[in-house]
Amino acid sequence: MSPVWEVSPGLTDYPAALERMRAVAAGIRAGTESERIWLVEHAPIYTAGTSADPAELVEPSRFPVFAAGRGGRYTYHGPGQRVVYVMLDLAARGRDVRCFVAALEHWLIDALADSGVAGRIIAGKIGVWVDTEAGPAKIAAIGIRVQRWVSLHGISINICPDLTDFSGIIPCGLFDPVTSLAALGRPATLPAFDASLARHFPALLARLVA
Repeated sequence: MSPVWEVSPGLTDYPAALERMRAVAAGIRAGTESERIWLVEHAPIYTAGTSADPAELVEPSRFPVFAAGRGGRYTYHGPGQRVVYVMLDLAARGRDVRCFVAALEHWLIDALADSGVAGRIIAGKIGVWVDTEAGPAKIAAIGIRVQRWVSLHGISINICPDLTDFSGIIPCGLFDPVTSLAALGRPATLPAFDASLARHFPALLARLVA
């Protein structure tokens, strides 16, 4: 059975999103819930992964800060950024976390190509970058947790956020600049990018076949 594809309108409360994501993941493990791809948008917040370094929270009072429980360090979520929570049963899809992360990266790269943007990965780093006149800039982040072979959290893609909001943290512990589709001069709407993600989603699943 294909995962449920869900898009929430408006801004989704982050603590409520965490609670629901964990409940769905528990249901997937128990066999009472279907796998789910949940697309949301959050009000401006910073989230701390399990490797977050407090020194990288440059402006702790700028936005609310939440412990996310995912891997990685500090990241930003806010309006104009698409967050995709990916809840899949990896026990049935190869039990390979590295393959799963690579599949997420390829999914993002394929979707960005629909907007005429050449995304790429950088060895030793997680996420997707684009080449700009100023050098590589990060356009999408990946932060996941796998619990009893069910994935939680997922990806975030900068469609048209206020990029100055990233300045309150050192995103993912990297000094690389961040960018967005809007900053690159590309058509920048969440629904259009959602359609690209949906179009390329079957290829992601194909990469996870056991």
